[in-house]
Amino acid sequence: MSKFIYLYKGPATPMDQFTKEQSEAQMAAWGAWMEKTGPALLEAGAPFAPSRTALVDDGTVAEASDLNGYSIVEAESLAGARALADGHPFLSDGNGKFTLEIFELGEM
Repeated sequence: MSKFIYLYKGPATPMDQFTKEQSEAQMAAWGAWMEKTGPALLEAGAPFAPSRTALVDDGTVAEASDLNGYSIVEAESLAGARALADGHPFLSDGNGKFTLEIFELGEM
């Protein structure tokens, strides 16, 4: 089994800007996905806070990308990690603005 990190990218709305109903719907969707994923979900992860920066190797600072959170799963293969993302709430809008990037975590 390998570990894979899901990186969430897109213009996500901060939870504190949702109505109570929107917040409850989001939490229910995430809870359902986490329950479906079961023990393969090694770390639910967290959203990234708004404070961010990007340091460049030439010593300058650039605008950070719109990465906005992560989770870590365990699967037999990249295809298995992709299958675990089926029904993921981050991909539910269907408007092409959001991506879930998957990377296998290597050994140091």
